[in-house]
Amino acid sequence: MLTFTFISHNLSIDNIKKIGLLSDTHGFLDGAVFHHFSTCDEIWHAGDFGSIEIVEKLKAFKPLRGIYGNIDGKEIRTLFPLQNIFAIEEIKVFMQHIGGYPGRYALGVREIIIKEKPTLFISGHSHILKIIYDDKLNCLHINPGAAGKQGWQKVRTLVRFDLDGKEIKNCNVIELGKK
Repeated sequence: MLTFTFISHNLSIDNIKKIGLLSDTHGFLDGAVFHHFSTCDEIWHAGDFGSIEIVEKLKAFKPLRGIYGNIDGKEIRTLFPLQNIFAIEEIKVFMQHIGGYPGRYALGVREIIIKEKPTLFISGHSHILKIIYDDKLNCLHINPGAAGKQGWQKVRTLVRFDLDGKEIKNCNVIELGKK
């Protein structure tokens, strides 16, 4: 007769979520996005996809969360909301395309942040990469800049980061090159 002894170890399961964040593609999706987001668990798009083809390519690659932007038409607006508030890991996220940033939030955004108390607020629209912590509202703001070729930005950018429980860490800004 065989007997087995089971030894219990406190093994922690790695639940870190790797996120790839982009915005303002305006109908152009650089193939480098797939390389830079290859290790990501999810892709988040902060609006102004510009075409349904961009949505389809990203969805075929990784799970996709997003919001529609001011240039997105009816087809994209039926797939994505104006605002997206959700929890992932132990982090509450609020996304809105035209959102502003700490000290200069768009109309109504500050009130939503106060009410919903997200840990992370994501916006796009300005084409300006910003990562700013709002110490008054205890919320990190990320605008990944613009990944597309439309607009006045000189360099196309993406952001990649990890969500680990309550922590947002390993934030990387990725330059795709000049538009």
